[in-house]
Amino acid sequence: MGAQSSLVERRRVFRQLHGQGCFLLPNPWDIGGAVCLERMGFKAIASSSSAGAKALGRTDYEITLPEALEQLRLLVGATSLPVNADFENGFADEPEQVAENVRLAIATGVAGLSIEDRLGDSLFDARRAIERVAAAKQAIVASGEDVVLVARTEAYLQGEPEPASVIDSLLQFAAAGADCVYAPGITDIRAIGDLVRAVAPTPVNVLLFTAQMRVSELAAAGVRRVSLGGALASAAWQGFESAARRFLNEGSLPPP
Repeated sequence: MGAQSSLVERRRVFRQLHGQGCFLLPNPWDIGGAVCLERMGFKAIASSSSAGAKALGRTDYEITLPEALEQLRLLVGATSLPVNADFENGFADEPEQVAENVRLAIATGVAGLSIEDRLGDSLFDARRAIERVAAAKQAIVASGEDVVLVARTEAYLQGEPEPASVIDSLLQFAAAGADCVYAPGITDIRAIGDLVRAVAPTPVNVLLFTAQMRVSELAAAGVRRVSLGGALASAAWQGFESAARRFLNEGSLPPP
C-alpha cells in the first residue's frame, strides 16, 4: 500500500470510529510512545500540545507552528494508526491564517485536528470563534482530504464553565462545520450527558481529567471518544523525576 493510500485508509478508519460506540484516544509525544500505543492495541492516537511542549523543555502554548508540524510528521510517520492533531488555536488569530495553517497540518498526514477558541488567557468572542471554525472546515474541504475537524471551547479550563454557554458554543461550532466537539475540563457526568444530548448527533470528545472519571460511565453517557491530553506525559515525567531524585539523594534506583 502506498503512502498516500495509507493516509486515505487511516482517515477513513478515523471517520468510522466516530460513528458509533466510544473509542480511546491516548496522547503520545514521541515516536517511541506512538509505537508502544499501537502495539498495545489502541485504534488511534492524538498529539498533545502540553506534552509536546514539555518534551522541548517548554510549557504549554510555547511551541511554534513549525515545531508543532514537525511533531505531527513524526507521529504520523511512526505508526499506521490515525493521528489527531492537538492544533491549539490554529496558531493564528485571523480566520484566513487559521485556514492556511490547517492546510499545513493536513499535509503532515493527520486524520483529524482540533481548533480551540483560546485567545491568550481568555476566549475569542463568539462570532470570531465561529468564523475560525468555519475557515478551518473550508480549508479541509478545499484540500479534498477526509480530515475530521474537532472544535473545542476552553471555557472550563479558562474558568468560565457555564454549561448553557458551553453547549451553545459547541452547537454553533457544529453548525459551522465541526465533525466533533470538545470542552476539556468538564467532569460532572450529568453535565456531560446533557452536553452529549444537546449536540447530538455531533460526536463529543471528553478529556479524562480526574482520577474519579471512568470511561465506562462516559461511554454510557454517549461520549464517542475519550482522550488523555498531557496525562501520559505527566505520569512519565513524574517517574523520571522520582528515579533521578533517588539516584541523586540515595545513589540507587527505585524498585522495579
